[in-house]
Amino acid sequence: MLLLELFLTFFKIGLFTFGGGYAMIPLMRDEVVSRGWLPEEQVFQFIGISESTPGVFAINMATFVGTQTTESYGVLASLLGGAVATFGVVLPSFIIILIIAYFFKQFSENKYIKAAIKGVQPVVIGLIGVTALMLFVKNIFPSFNGEVIFSLEMLTITLNVALLYYGYLFYKKKTMSPIVLIFISALIGLVVFI
Repeated sequence: MLLLELFLTFFKIGLFTFGGGYAMIPLMRDEVVSRGWLPEEQVFQFIGISESTPGVFAINMATFVGTQTTESYGVLASLLGGAVATFGVVLPSFIIILIIAYFFKQFSENKYIKAAIKGVQPVVIGLIGVTALMLFVKNIFPSFNGEVIFSLEMLTITLNVALLYYGYLFYKKKTMSPIVLIFISALIGLVVFI
């Protein structure tokens, strides 16, 4: 029964998410946390893991959540849970893109389809913005309570904001690969947090 629920939940997430993996985060967080599958803190940890591993973010995230949700039933169930969640999140996109590919000419010239896509775009941008803000607050200010005091946490915040700023500049000017930026930030994280 849990496998069916995993499939249906991730199918719904895949079906109602427009704009890629980042737009998926708010819906995935709500679904996973409200069902008691994972605590919110672990969802944010999985976001970091999914981002830092090769592959498509949505697939990585679904696989992580599926395996973690079913791990108490054993290794085989855990692997099956990951596969079921991954299949669920991918299937809607697969079906939709097959339909679009088949009817591409009609879709590309249809004024209603164009209008619907233009209407969805601002919402997707807003969802990605909210997700970025949530990730920023959870990762940069993990225990912020309103008081500003100098501490290791403040040093960490300063370093992270500086990394964010310089990472953006380097990435925008294409002077440094995103892979190099991730590697540098991981090294700084090791120095600061160990």
